Amino acid sequence: MLTQTDQQKRNPKSAASIAGHPIHPMLIPFPVAFLVATLVCDLVFWRTGNAAWSTASLYLLGAALVMAALAALAGLTDFLGESRIRSLSAAWHHMIGNVIVVLLSVWNWFLRYTDGEAVVLPTGLLISLAVVLLLLYTGWRGWEMVYRHRVAIADETE
Repeated sequence: MLTQTDQQKRNPKSAASIAGHPIHPMLIPFPVAFLVATLVCDLVFWRTGNAAWSTASLYLLGAALVMAALAALAGLTDFLGESRIRSLSAAWHHMIGNVIVVLLSVWNWFLRYTDGEAVVLPTGLLISLAVVLLLLYTGWRGWEMVYRHRVAIADETE
């Protein structure tokens, strides 16, 4: 049995894991890639006017939202399952920033779904840009949790 002092020396554990491998970091590359690709498609649409790029953005946003929901579920499980993670300001910034990213992306998807390519310029493009800029910040804070606070890093004794 670990003493409280020994427990405090251990790295914060991921509550959502498979065979000791945290699930959240396995899922987050997908929504990030889809959201960055949405911005790229918006930029290509802006330059070419080809509606196929607007359609691609709609599908990319939909895929991003599905994968973001899965990543959020794993991340929230980690957040709620470990008090030491909840005590990190980086964890709060990461979570709140990503909730804003998802809300902006839902709004962006809805606008595109209801109004089509007419909403891409400038509204959809600006939302996509804001989302990618927010992802840079939330990604920074996520990596801070891993590299500074050793969240979900295996202890040397394992």
